[in-house]
Amino acid sequence: VQLQASGGGSVQAGGSLRLSCAASGRVFTINVMGWYRQVPGKERELVATTTRGGSTKYGDSVKGRFVISRDNTKNTVYLQMDSLKPEDTARYSCAAGSRSPYVLVYSDQYDYWGQGTLVTVSS
Repeated sequence: VQLQASGGGSVQAGGSLRLSCAASGRVFTINVMGWYRQVPGKERELVATTTRGGSTKYGDSVKGRFVISRDNTKNTVYLQMDSLKPEDTARYSCAAGSRSPYVLVYSDQYDYWGQGTLVTVSS
């Protein structure tokens, strides 16, 4: 499975961005897709995750501002990010898991990772 993320960029605080992550290869094995983010010197942080059936889980810092969605026909997961804050600045990576049908919280539960896309929010 290969994951290709896109949609990052620079935006002012309060603005919006939409990230996309397209999966290819053995996509039928994927149950869960999610987004993580990381800044240098800090641990990777869960942003949002969604199952094939549509269950979702969000990191506390993004609840109410970000929405994860998934188009199973296109093997693509999206992250709509609204009301962006400077502290949202990070490299955002998409991930896919095949071992469980339930939401996956820990990064080591995922089997595949994309290359990441940089999001910069200025004040």
